[in-house]
Amino acid sequence: MLGRLLPRTGNEPLTARSALRLRLILSVLFAPLFVAGAVLFWIWSGRAGPQDVPSADSLRVLAWISTALAVFAVLDLLVVLRRISHARQAGRYPDGPGTR
Repeated sequence: MLGRLLPRTGNEPLTARSALRLRLILSVLFAPLFVAGAVLFWIWSGRAGPQDVPSADSLRVLAWISTALAVFAVLDLLVVLRRISHARQAGRYPDGPGTR
């Protein structure tokens, strides 16, 4: 309980783990999708004229959202890969995450 400021209130197990395999699959699928969306929206917003629909401003908003989601997906992918690597070194996942 080191580092814990408040007592546990939930009923989750003390050794609860996240679904690393699912997070890995989702990050691998969506990181390139969000990167491609961000690039597409940035290019589209740069080429949009003053009378175009959607406007350049709304395309920039979509580009920022896609960029943020891409950064989040890539960071999550790095965290998942690091956790899998540490778990393999500790002997918890001899054949990979989710296998026993």
